[in-house]
Amino acid sequence: MNIPSENLSVAKRISHIEPLTTLDDKILGPHTAVIVIDVQNDFCDDQGCMAKEGFDVTDAQEMASRLPPFLATARAAGALVVFVRNVYSTDQNYYLSDVWLEQAARARAGSYTKTPVCADGSWEGDYYGDVRPEPNDARVIKHRFNAFLNTDLDTILRANGIRTLVMTGVATNVCVESTARDGFMRDYYVVFTSDGTATYSRQDHDATLRNIDRYFGEVHTLSELETIWMSNEKR
Repeated sequence: MNIPSENLSVAKRISHIEPLTTLDDKILGPHTAVIVIDVQNDFCDDQGCMAKEGFDVTDAQEMASRLPPFLATARAAGALVVFVRNVYSTDQNYYLSDVWLEQAARARAGSYTKTPVCADGSWEGDYYGDVRPEPNDARVIKHRFNAFLNTDLDTILRANGIRTLVMTGVATNVCVESTARDGFMRDYYVVFTSDGTATYSRQDHDATLRNIDRYFGEVHTLSELETIWMSNEKR
């Protein structure tokens, strides 16, 4: 999207730091983090909790198949890759409050109540398929939809000089969107990938993309970002 020149000149004049105004500048490797949200068996596998609730996980599986080569390109470009994973259910129930459990009992088909979700140390909570961290990737454990809430994600990003978040993972309209919104509130540029995220309803997915693009960042395909990174690598 082209920024009107008059608007851009005002933004540059009143900003204390030079704004990043092009996609090329925003996703420059050294200040970019690719955030991989909740690509776990419970949310992507045919035997996970979402499939057991009756949701179609096909889009999540297809999205997951696109991530490994994309992440390899991001690493080669110098971007920080951050894997975020949920731990919700524990034998002692450390994390699920009365509010969370009431919502689950009212709106979910047994998940979090009769059926544990992303239990600590379980197959269900493990990474799905080939979407797994490499030794130099950062790892964050969360217990709520928003990956910034009560985690060390912001500390990791600030310590590494990150300015831009490239959002991937599941579910588009829940954990990925919640994290992207909070990232924007914390003054990170947000680049939300349209085919590097997935949920269980195309309507919900598209609604999030529209909302992010209007209020919280910009939306691009994986290939658009890969093209920029590979072009920079050849220079």
